[in-house]
Amino acid sequence: MMTTLVQVLEKLRIKKQDNEFRFSEGKFRAPSGKQYDATELKIIRTYRFEGDSSDPSDSAVIYLIEANDGLIGYSIDAYGAYSNHDDEKGYDDFLRDIPTVEKEEADIY
Repeated sequence: MMTTLVQVLEKLRIKKQDNEFRFSEGKFRAPSGKQYDATELKIIRTYRFEGDSSDPSDSAVIYLIEANDGLIGYSIDAYGAYSNHDDEKGYDDFLRDIPTVEKEEADIY
């Protein structure tokens, strides 16, 4: 069972699925530069991580995302008030607009 963020990212790298989706201008942009609307994506797995301390700023979430063209990648964020995307207006709303279709790890990797 994967327990750390680094382990999840390494598994994605090995499978060549380590495409970080970055939020820009109301869309997710893949490393290739291709942009996706929320309707073209689905969240296929969510991992939540707690840091070694009880400090909430040590907590993170990684969303595994599959695009309608088959590209699998991820978006990473800190929890709640500690969000890495506070300066990116609309990130949280955009994520909420992406349908969630949880898949088993074996079906992803």
